[in-house]
Amino acid sequence: METRYRTFKEFYPYYLQEHANSTCRRLHFAGSSIVLLLLAMAMVTGELALLWLLPVVGYGFAWAGHFFFEHNRPATFKYPLFSLMGDWVMFRDMLTGRVAW
Repeated sequence: METRYRTFKEFYPYYLQEHANSTCRRLHFAGSSIVLLLLAMAMVTGELALLWLLPVVGYGFAWAGHFFFEHNRPATFKYPLFSLMGDWVMFRDMLTGRVAW
């Protein structure tokens, strides 16, 4: 029987387990960093068309990490909201040293 996570607190340890490969984590970090840069550029320049790139870049880097390095299916497919939250919590945790690069 498959586990269903009801809270993000329950989900996050699973999320980290699904990101055990350091290259996968780094690709997530790179994608999230580029998303932040694109968002800032869109806000500064008023080029709202840049916003269309956010999911392409964010998911593109992350999914490449899963398919080519982690060799698992991204959690996004089963837990879209928790997975999105996990991306940003892991990003913060990598910045603060709580999660290894």
